[in-house]
Amino acid sequence: MKSNSSLQSKAAFTLTELCVVLGCVAVLAMLVLPALAGSKGNSQVFQCMENTRRLTLAWRMYVEDNSDQLILSSDDGTGWANPLNAYAWTLTHLDFSGKPSNWEPTMDITTRPLYQYSKSPGIYKCPADTSKVTIASLPNGYTGPHKIGESVPRVRSISMNFFLGGFGGHDASSGIGVGAWGTKFPVYRKLTELGNSGRTPGPAKTFVFIDERPDCINWGCFLTDMTGYPYGTHQQSPAQYQWAADMPASYHNYAGRLSFADGHAEIHRWQDNVTLQPLKLDGVLSGPGSGAIFSDPHGQDVAWMQNVTARPR
Repeated sequence: MKSNSSLQSKAAFTLTELCVVLGCVAVLAMLVLPALAGSKGNSQVFQCMENTRRLTLAWRMYVEDNSDQLILSSDDGTGWANPLNAYAWTLTHLDFSGKPSNWEPTMDITTRPLYQYSKSPGIYKCPADTSKVTIASLPNGYTGPHKIGESVPRVRSISMNFFLGGFGGHDASSGIGVGAWGTKFPVYRKLTELGNSGRTPGPAKTFVFIDERPDCINWGCFLTDMTGYPYGTHQQSPAQYQWAADMPASYHNYAGRLSFADGHAEIHRWQDNVTLQPLKLDGVLSGPGSGAIFSDPHGQDVAWMQNVTARPR
């Protein structure tokens, strides 16, 4: 049994070290720009990485101010019946309707516990995400510039690793398409837990934020389907790999951004045709988040995501 002090020493950088690391992210992002397409695309990648840097720093600052407790990746859909829902990083359940919470940040984002550490709603969205909704109604007392019938961008393109707090503190057993593995993987509630390499990928390999496809992003979490991952007596089975609840975005020349618990961020290039299938921006959630399951036997992308997500209990 490792001591708590040992776990804490391995969990992540100090805030000072983190600021240095995140300060380098923008420079590192510039180094990868020549490998990505077009000057407009390059600018979007740079802005995307900067958004990630700021949001990840806010995530770490929240942890530092809250006795090592992680902000939760999602509510559980029960409203205030579960007190832990108050600690979800977002309560917005995105879709393509014109409801105010889809397009107006003050309906949710600016009221959540994480926002006080960033004060910038723009960092919750990748600039390359062009998905929009048509305003159906205005919030009570709304005095902003938009009007009913106007086409406007949605507020968020980013999701958080489900296993960082789960559905209001609950595991994946109630998730869409989740099989027997749902009860075999824990939800992590403290940053120091991520320093235990025996039950987590480790802070440098546990992703925190990821850009999600606009045709499947809904709740605040990105639930990596762990079908085929070894646990207990179950052997690894790559033939069973699939995307069931969520799928990563590929806004930047077949690549997307992720941040990790140690503070670093990266652009990862996706490989599989299933991951890179055309978007279905038809006014409804048509991607995996709609309940559809996309089989991807031996998929490199599924294997990579499983490896940076969680470990069995």
